[in-house]
Amino acid sequence: MSTDSKQTLKNKKMIIEKMKSIAESSLTTINDNLSNTYHSDVEWRGFYPLEDLKGLEAIEVKLWHPLLQAFPDLERRNNIVIGGDFNNKFFVGTVGHLTGTFKNSWLDIPATNKTVHLRTCEFHQIKNEKIIQTHMLIDVMDFIRQAGFWPINKSLGIEEMWPGPITGDGIVLEEQDFAVSKKTLEQALAMQKTLGDYKPENNANITDEQLRKELLNHPQKEYWHPKMMWYGPCGIGTGRGLSGFVDHHQLAFRKTFRNRDYWKIGHYVEIGDGKYSATSGWHSIIAKHESKEWLGYNPTGNSITMKVMDFYLHDEGLIRENWVPIDIAHILFQLDIDVFKLIHKN
Repeated sequence: MSTDSKQTLKNKKMIIEKMKSIAESSLTTINDNLSNTYHSDVEWRGFYPLEDLKGLEAIEVKLWHPLLQAFPDLERRNNIVIGGDFNNKFFVGTVGHLTGTFKNSWLDIPATNKTVHLRTCEFHQIKNEKIIQTHMLIDVMDFIRQAGFWPINKSLGIEEMWPGPITGDGIVLEEQDFAVSKKTLEQALAMQKTLGDYKPENNANITDEQLRKELLNHPQKEYWHPKMMWYGPCGIGTGRGLSGFVDHHQLAFRKTFRNRDYWKIGHYVEIGDGKYSATSGWHSIIAKHESKEWLGYNPTGNSITMKVMDFYLHDEGLIRENWVPIDIAHILFQLDIDVFKLIHKN
């Protein structure tokens, strides 16, 4: 929620305008467009293999020059734009795609001359009318999939282009009632708390069938809509209903990472905006890789961290949809699996 709804609305409109101008820049205009949007000492925290960048020049040279060269007709398509403040900092969160024709290689992936939709999710921290910090996840695995490669094991869920909200109102450009925004965020956080508080998988004698039943009757069920959609990153895929969420992600995830901590690092952002809420930690989860069910790789015993964002639509009193960008390529790298080497090896 926002303690200053007018400022939050102004921030959202600014992000829509400025990020559109950046995406549609040429190599000669990108510098000016970045300078008009970001503070000179901006921190950019992103996806593997780019990771963290500091300052305008690094963002221009390492992120946007390669993207604009690879996709000369790039454009930005927003499905969700929400905002609020957390710990006295103003944020805008977005879910959408960067769409273009893949004309030249990017991340050493050969061009296809076909359309690619780069699934893109962001949180921007706004200070004095400009961005001081950005967290950005482009779904690299989904880009690789669209380029015609699949270097990892088969997803449990369905791989698809993420749709926008079923309610068709994800770009929130009206001031929202503070009490409603507060309630949606509280619902999301309460659901998240159940995920960390109740861990039936840690019962040493539990069978897969028993664990599945426990998860279907887990306290989380009080928060999810019967027709919920869980949109996971490429490598996991999408699940529908609580049974789809359990079967296509949660059961395998809990078995693989029995020893995990959601809250040791904590969130850098928690916002509610009308019927939408969003949270993220950087990194969100610390976990130990102990079995092969999730993603299908033999246990390494490695301790890893996960870059995760959660965007929620609250509808009919429950959580109806959940968009969950996760940096799967980064997780795999921590498991000693370099997806780019696998592509070029094949």
